[in-house]
Amino acid sequence: MKKMITLLVTAFITGSVFAGGPVTWSYSVKQLDANSYEIHLTAQIDKGWHLYAQQQPEDAIAIPTAIKFLKNPLLILDGKTTELGVLKKVKDESIGIEAWQYSNKVDFVQKVTMKHKVKTNIKGTIKFQVCTDSECLPPATQAFDLSLNG
Repeated sequence: MKKMITLLVTAFITGSVFAGGPVTWSYSVKQLDANSYEIHLTAQIDKGWHLYAQQQPEDAIAIPTAIKFLKNPLLILDGKTTELGVLKKVKDESIGIEAWQYSNKVDFVQKVTMKHKVKTNIKGTIKFQVCTDSECLPPATQAFDLSLNG
């Protein structure tokens, strides 16, 4: 029982924090059990700005957030990267196009399973664009590298 409780205890390993313009990215790892983890890529968004969701309507002109994980033979990505935040569906009436976006904060979460209990890293990039109601910054790419202790 003690071993099972130990496996269920949540452990956070905080990654680096990257600031650049109106978005500050932070990264962390949450251990779910002996071989499973959640990777958290969290965007803190300045007031008045928004970041686009990974999925957009077919006719959208917004650049969706794209998260890419580099291949690691020791890891299995479990499902798709989910988004935790308040999703707003906003329609620009002047052009009749809708966009799906987040303000304030959004947490992108990817579950992973280790094939073997060894220390390894999970690396990747986040490509994103932020806008206000009147301007957009060019798309940016942010790299991340997090350690997993198997």
